[in-house]
Amino acid sequence: MMKKIVVHKAGGYERLVVENHPGLAPGPGEIVISVEAAGVNYADCCVRWGVYESARKYVGWPITPGFEVAGKVKAVGEGVKRWKAGDAVMAVTFFNGYASEVKVPEIHAFPIPQGFSMAEAAGFPSVYMTAYHALHQLVRIRPGGTILVHSAAGGVGTALLQLARSAGFRAIGVVGSSHKVEVAKRFGADEVIDKSKVSLWDEAKRLAPDGYDAVLDANGAETLRQSYKHLAPTGKLIAYGSHTILPKEGGRLNYLKLAAGFLKIPRFHPLALLSDNKSVAGFNLSFLFARTDLLDEGMGALLAGVREGKIRPPVVNLYPFAESGRAHAAIESGKTVGKLILEI
Repeated sequence: MMKKIVVHKAGGYERLVVENHPGLAPGPGEIVISVEAAGVNYADCCVRWGVYESARKYVGWPITPGFEVAGKVKAVGEGVKRWKAGDAVMAVTFFNGYASEVKVPEIHAFPIPQGFSMAEAAGFPSVYMTAYHALHQLVRIRPGGTILVHSAAGGVGTALLQLARSAGFRAIGVVGSSHKVEVAKRFGADEVIDKSKVSLWDEAKRLAPDGYDAVLDANGAETLRQSYKHLAPTGKLIAYGSHTILPKEGGRLNYLKLAAGFLKIPRFHPLALLSDNKSVAGFNLSFLFARTDLLDEGMGALLAGVREGKIRPPVVNLYPFAESGRAHAAIESGKTVGKLILEI
């Protein structure tokens, strides 16, 4: 038997239910991983609320959240060449990560970097692939530019800062409270804007008077318009989330706030993009898992960066498997630093 956390319908933290299910068997080209740690991402809360598009499109209800795990290979299917039973791996999962066992294609698993704990490994794939795809596959980052990173002390934010620094970019981080400033600096921010102390956009303008070559924004309605306004000519706005229209406490959606926030999200007209000479792009990492070429390229580059000492493991905050609701409450609050991990 295996344990997994199942959400049967949209709602609050009480919808995260631990259940017993039959153990998994690998198919051809697949491996089963005995999971020791699973990453918690803000997207998992969106899955629980029923507003995550790929979850609605490909899975429906019931669903087990979770996009990344670390553990040891328990069994391999026919034709598997990369792995054998007992190998320590981290993997990306198309949902189903909150479980004591997961089944993934062998190409979705990767070796755990030397010196990483299981928890650090579980917190690595999704956030670092998000950062890599944003900077290297969308922005196509080049040395000498300046980027603005919102939520700079979070999992994706700290990954973006490290990748920007290693690529020779000047990185300006934005945080919402003073205790996050040093974290952003430690992970590579050249300057940090603490928007609890200063005007975000006045300071952003002061630090980059000619504008930013890229702005990485997961806030949504609260900042997208100004993020676009502060781009330099040829600059790119990358949107990978919209958490400011979603709840920070209580665990339940406020549909009036959601609707009001949705109406505030700016629409970028193609003619405006032409005249402004700017670009806007967005992505959902779960849709990229089928692009094994992008996944292999990104993870290969990231693991090389770890070996070369350019990329450090994420800061991790540990939660017992049975307390996934508490982890969701923490990540929704916006007060956390680094990655949240369920220990299994």
